[in-house]
Amino acid sequence: MAFTRATGRHRRPSRFVRTSANAAGMATLAATGVVAGIAAPAVAAPGADGVPELQDTGLRQAATLDEDIADKIGAQADAQYSAAEQQAEEEARQQAAEMKKKAEEAKRKAAAEAAKKKTAAKKKTAAKKAAEARAAAEREAEEARASEVVDTRASRTAERPAAGSYVLPVAGSYVSTQYQASGGAWSSGSHTGVDFHASTGTSVRAVGAGTIVEAGWGGAYGNNVVIKMNDGTYTQYGHLDSISVSVGQSVAPREQIGLAGNTGNSFGAHLHFEARTSPEYGSDINPVAYLRSHGVNI
Repeated sequence: MAFTRATGRHRRPSRFVRTSANAAGMATLAATGVVAGIAAPAVAAPGADGVPELQDTGLRQAATLDEDIADKIGAQADAQYSAAEQQAEEEARQQAAEMKKKAEEAKRKAAAEAAKKKTAAKKKTAAKKAAEARAAAEREAEEARASEVVDTRASRTAERPAAGSYVLPVAGSYVSTQYQASGGAWSSGSHTGVDFHASTGTSVRAVGAGTIVEAGWGGAYGNNVVIKMNDGTYTQYGHLDSISVSVGQSVAPREQIGLAGNTGNSFGAHLHFEARTSPEYGSDINPVAYLRSHGVNI
């Protein structure tokens, strides 16, 4: 920032003005030690015109010396003024540079904060979309499971015959050992049921509607299931490889209760099927006649 001064501030005045001023200020100059002493002007004899003439007594020399000092003081003032101007300009430049630096730093910080907020907003939006997608997928999966359950139930209902109907315990099978067949393989001396041909893992079904009264190990029968039929009779399924029902469970005709196997007193995979009038051993009746009486073609 430059200082402005009035034009001609240090301009040297005219010799007439300087001479007059010097004459008036000699006492001051004497006090500074510049002039050792001032001699009063001598008045000469009157001239031809009757006006006395002044003689040069050394005053002019003092005035000239004063001009040199004034010039030096003016030059010093000009130098000081110029240095002050340069310092002020340098300070102004430094202040402007500092302000510019601060402004750029503030701009950089504002840009970084804006980018940070933008990134956070994008992440929030992405997280929200991901959560919505997961929720939608879960809803679709739940709807699919519900639909599958409904379809399964409908399919089972369609597959199941009427509660009063009966089916073979092994679909499409045949009797491989007849009822009351004799031999040492049976503790009673004869076969108390019939054997249906079935390989291990073949589905074994309830022949009619009823309630499970036994499901587990049955000694010589191996893994076995006993069902109390809705008509009050009992049916038994022996030598199972695995059981898929539990006591107290209600079953419908053709509903799977286990898989055929070779457990217990058995010499090969098959299904031992009995029909009884009670859950006790020895109350057996002819299984083939029992099934035929309930409409099963065997």
